[in-house]
Amino acid sequence: MTPRRKKGDILSETLGTPARPLRVAVVGSGPSGFYAAEALFRREGLEVRVDVFDRLPTPYGLVRYGVAPDHQKMKAVIRAYEKTASRPGFRYFGHVELGKDLSVEELHAHYDQIIYAMGAETDKRLGIPGEDLEGSLSSTAFVGWYNGHPNHESLEVDLGCRRVAVIGIGNVAMDVVRVLLRKPEELAETDIADYSLEAIRRSPIREIYLLGRRGAGQAAFTPKEIEEVGKLEGVDLVVDPAQAGEAELEGLEPGTPEYKNVEYLRAKAAEGEGSHERKVRLILLASPVEILGADGRVTGLRYEKNTLVDNGRGGLKAQGTGETAELEVGLVIRAVGYRGLRVPGVPFHEAWGIIPNEEGRVRGEDGSPRTAEYVVGWAKRGPSGLIGTNKGDSAATVEKMIEDLPSTEPAPHGGEDAATIRLLEDRGVEWVSFEDWKLLDRLETERGEARGRVREKILGVEGAMAALREAKAQNA
Repeated sequence: MTPRRKKGDILSETLGTPARPLRVAVVGSGPSGFYAAEALFRREGLEVRVDVFDRLPTPYGLVRYGVAPDHQKMKAVIRAYEKTASRPGFRYFGHVELGKDLSVEELHAHYDQIIYAMGAETDKRLGIPGEDLEGSLSSTAFVGWYNGHPNHESLEVDLGCRRVAVIGIGNVAMDVVRVLLRKPEELAETDIADYSLEAIRRSPIREIYLLGRRGAGQAAFTPKEIEEVGKLEGVDLVVDPAQAGEAELEGLEPGTPEYKNVEYLRAKAAEGEGSHERKVRLILLASPVEILGADGRVTGLRYEKNTLVDNGRGGLKAQGTGETAELEVGLVIRAVGYRGLRVPGVPFHEAWGIIPNEEGRVRGEDGSPRTAEYVVGWAKRGPSGLIGTNKGDSAATVEKMIEDLPSTEPAPHGGEDAATIRLLEDRGVEWVSFEDWKLLDRLETERGEARGRVREKILGVEGAMAALREAKAQNA
């Protein structure tokens, strides 16, 4: 029987004490996973051991493989994660996949609580004809391709056309536009994958259409992101004055991001066509209805023109007018959002693309509670917010974990530091520790510095493992 707790107590009789530290497994080493680990370590009076697992050898998830290469300052957040990884009680197990190398049941046997931090690794579909034509790509795949993600490095991307349509006007769409149109000499200093840089060097792309289904006042990009596009050297951002008039400011609060967006677009609209050969053309109130093709390859895009109507909840929604228009393009990149993937043994809500949960506590697909299982980040709430948004989100889930501690049953093997290592070794799993990752990190930065770059990523899972084996042998 659990003893009555005093006011302010957060711990059960044994778990979380020096005699029996709380042992937590975090599945996923992106921002939300590291923020959850840090929140646990910072909890006063809590003795905790945190093991972070990732199916890739390399940590940091979205920061490494999602942030655009020309946004290197955003990657500086890695220094905070390195501090977390240096804490006593932290271990990293890279190249270990849940559902393949370990099961959920085995995690329960070795850990008192489990946190799922797998993010959202695939894209949402448009559900229109032509979506699977050659030359129609998701932003998930395209971003992974130029960032050297093992899932997408072998993707065949043909940039040999003059016109591209990017569907969606969120920040990921802005990243795609910048990478395609930024001068190769600028990208050459970043950690962009070499094959992507060479494809961009050779590309004849001169015009990008940016399509958004709603209006200027509802655009998903931030003022900073759209302004970066507008400031690209040798590129004009062209905005239709009819789509960025004074009426678009109605109902918007001055000083808000939405208001700033409209003001900026109005200023751009006043500049007209500009004088540069390369253009980014913003097309608002447009919903794609078909990706056109010939001989299995993209040749164009048909879209329906929209109008804005009351959504019945105090906002506006796009409604089709029945009028359509066509664009002649050779490449379509769909940047309409991310969704999660099902992992063996973990509940998944197919319609929402997340792990079903109530305030971070995992629920079964039938709505029943799952004992000692929690979720953070995009796998919890869907793909929303910036990297820093995950900090508060992860801390909120950790609060629920602490609340549940008095009723949490200790895992049978949770008191054994070496139990997980023995299990992996017995199965012949070649796992990567954080010290191993630091070896890879040093290799990448040294290779990059030799070429005047911030980093040269080692590509592929096998490439990383081979480089690590060689480095360890040299240091032995």
